[in-house]
Amino acid sequence: MKKFVIITHVNHIQNQDQYYGYAPYVREMNLWLQYVDQLIVVAPLKKDNLTSIDLAYNCNDIFFSNIPDINFITFKSRISSVFKLPVIFWKIFLAMYRADHIHLRCPGNIGLIGCFVQILFPKKVKTAKYAGNWDPKSKQPWTYRLQKYILNNTILTRNMQVLVYGNWDGQSKNIKSFFTATYSQTEKEAVQKKSFQEGISFLFAGSLSKGKNSLYAIQIVNQLLKKGYNITFNLFGEGEERDNLQRFILENKIEKFVCLHGNQDKETIKKAMKESHFVILPSKSEGWPKVVAEGMFWGGVSIATKVSCVPYMLDYGKRGVLLEMNLEKDTEQIENVLMNQDVFLSKSQLALKWSQGYTTDVFQEEIRKLIK
Repeated sequence: MKKFVIITHVNHIQNQDQYYGYAPYVREMNLWLQYVDQLIVVAPLKKDNLTSIDLAYNCNDIFFSNIPDINFITFKSRISSVFKLPVIFWKIFLAMYRADHIHLRCPGNIGLIGCFVQILFPKKVKTAKYAGNWDPKSKQPWTYRLQKYILNNTILTRNMQVLVYGNWDGQSKNIKSFFTATYSQTEKEAVQKKSFQEGISFLFAGSLSKGKNSLYAIQIVNQLLKKGYNITFNLFGEGEERDNLQRFILENKIEKFVCLHGNQDKETIKKAMKESHFVILPSKSEGWPKVVAEGMFWGGVSIATKVSCVPYMLDYGKRGVLLEMNLEKDTEQIENVLMNQDVFLSKSQLALKWSQGYTTDVFQEEIRKLIK
């Protein structure tokens, strides 16, 4: 393929001749880029320092089209964003006009504009990755629902394969159920989890935001600590909730058991995953949460909310724990597993077997079919 264009809201950083973005997203896109001659990226470009969660595109020929970041949170930002829209629309149009393959990253404000512009190119080959919750019954912002409507509509959107997580009612021929992966076939290994008597390890990885409910995860661990369980809880990530989490930890005097590690690289989190018994993610909204699948890959039992395709991933509780978002009930659910390590080991083996079926090798082969 000659020219492949990505339309995305992900913020990028330029360092010499390379362009960096959020590592999990770029790592996935690099699998696509093995079949690409030239990459065109339409996205915001920020002047910032690189961090451990930034990664460079693996492509020798990149053209970057810098567009302004927009949001509609405050009145001032709405007014500013309206004036930016013509520039964004025009740059997306030019990139799509030049492209042989158009790839949209949704949901997001830039993805929404891309959804409208792609209507003007019905004959071009297109894919879209809808990384959010495709469940039509879920409560979502109207902009998300509008993106889903346009992408699902076979009159407005043609020659498009939309990759979504899960199988849902009302899917048109545009929609293709998909998955994502982090680890390769060669990384597979048998992981022996320590006995609970040596200590129980919990892990959280993601942004420390209200949407990810990291405070609720600490509250559950706090309840289990009060019941006398020997638990350590490691949280990886940064976000606006960090101060609140730190305050709760200190107020409840659990700083010896709960540690905020900040952003860490892939290998550090991989090592922590192998050592953890449980991965907890009480998130309000997800698509295919990588941290859940990653924890399962190393035999961890995932504890997560019933959003999007998470119930399917956890086989409705057979290979994990589905949260009710009721502190007393959820603590009791987890305690039932802690009281019987055989139950944990059963869930652990089922989780490992399932997740190790979704390697980057399988993922890359599916991408090759899409792109060729």
